[in-house]
Amino acid sequence: MDINAPGGRDPSAINATPEVATVDIRHLSASELQRLGLSQIAYVKPVVVNGAQVFAIHGADGTPMALAADRDLAFAAIIQHDMAPALVH
Repeated sequence: MDINAPGGRDPSAINATPEVATVDIRHLSASELQRLGLSQIAYVKPVVVNGAQVFAIHGADGTPMALAADRDLAFAAIIQHDMAPALVH
């Protein structure tokens, strides 16, 4: 860092862009692939509980999270928690 520059900053760093890491998903390990989307995606799947059809919400890793009375409610709950819903048939 050039402390003689105005404000004590290196003038060449002003227009520098941060490096962006890229990942080739073909080279992910099994555990990395399992965690992919874990906090961003939730899956909705129709299931029967006590004779009634409801919609199960699961985390990307398959962890059961909740049940909803209908698909729209399941999707709304997922979106409310800043996640992306995906329907599993």
